[in-house]
Amino acid sequence: MGDLGPFGRMLIVMGLILVGVGALFLLAGKLPGIGRLPGDIYIRRGNFTFYFPLMTSILISIILSLIFGVLLRR
Repeated sequence: MGDLGPFGRMLIVMGLILVGVGALFLLAGKLPGIGRLPGDIYIRRGNFTFYFPLMTSILISIILSLIFGVLLRR
């Protein structure tokens, strides 16, 4: 069999990333304002509720782009 070292390292890194994302999801509910920013779409009519966190998604996208831009710069 070939050398499986790089594959093992990749799996460990992917696992750590998943743990980090899971921790962010747990902490996101405790941050004030996340999910209820101006620009988030919230429609409630009778027994129907539609919620689309547009501004929250844009903010998270900008933050992640900055983080990955710094980490992946060579």
